[in-house]
Amino acid sequence: MSSLPIATAKEVFDLVRDDLSAVEREFGRQSKSEVVVIQDIARYLLSGGGKRIRPLLLLLSAKALGFTGESRIRLGAVVEMLHTATLVHDDIIDEAQTRRGKPSANTAWGASKCVLAGDWLYMQSFQTALDERNFKILDLLIGLTQQMVEGELLQMQKLGHLINEEEYFDLIFRKTAMLFKVSMQLGAALAGVDETVEQQLGEYGRNLGLAFQIVDDVLDLTGEEATLGKPAASDLREGKATLAVIHALERGTGAEREAIRTVLADRSFTRVKHSTILDILRGHGSLDYAMDAARAYAEAARQSIADLPQANAEAGRALRALLWVPGYVTDRDR
Repeated sequence: MSSLPIATAKEVFDLVRDDLSAVEREFGRQSKSEVVVIQDIARYLLSGGGKRIRPLLLLLSAKALGFTGESRIRLGAVVEMLHTATLVHDDIIDEAQTRRGKPSANTAWGASKCVLAGDWLYMQSFQTALDERNFKILDLLIGLTQQMVEGELLQMQKLGHLINEEEYFDLIFRKTAMLFKVSMQLGAALAGVDETVEQQLGEYGRNLGLAFQIVDDVLDLTGEEATLGKPAASDLREGKATLAVIHALERGTGAEREAIRTVLADRSFTRVKHSTILDILRGHGSLDYAMDAARAYAEAARQSIADLPQANAEAGRALRALLWVPGYVTDRDR
């Protein structure tokens, strides 16, 4: 384990506050279009808040390697634009009514306009990245986009069906962890470090992304709608089996398995109540099992950068901040 102390939340905020504000301004600049509806949708999505964890990772990755050029702000906007585009498309596919406590963009503007706005954000993010004139960056972004699209298609094929843990981890790597991984690798690409260091940072991002999604999936099952900003147990309503559910299916009685299968097939809690599913999950320790897995991945993220060299004091502060992020990911309530 790294001998560096883990940063406090205040230290992390102080370190990246100005950079994250610059990323938001850059996102606003990059999403300007003569077609007003594109600009309106982009502004609406940006104003919805969000954790900005992906640009945060890119900024900290670059800073931990001693890179402080303006490119990190542009690429921070790129990863947030890519993330936003995936959210737009996900909400259309899932027919989601809300996002972060507000009407989803597709509810406000309709699916057709939002599909095209999401496509535009994808292309604009690549246009911005192209300005860096760095093939490594483009290679990372192209691979990322392919993985995310494949992940969404795989998930659509599996909706309403039972999947095993291997399939679950493959899905969440493609849909979530890959973007965390690439956000870290983009910081390394800007710093021009050797492949070994890039792989270390990529491994951090992968492990952190897996932890992040597992926690998201647990919160979806256990959280309140007011806190989540969307209906509770949305995944089950959409026919998605997540880690705790898979764990309970492997250990439950025949009647318990049938209850879970019924919800996945119905995509509703009409015949089986949400509280019944929660009782089954708690009875088999399935929620604790999933959270233990998330914490293990969070710790693996920390371990992967334990021996990262520090170019200067600022790099040391960024590395300490990266050691803080996994705890934030596993301890959050939304």
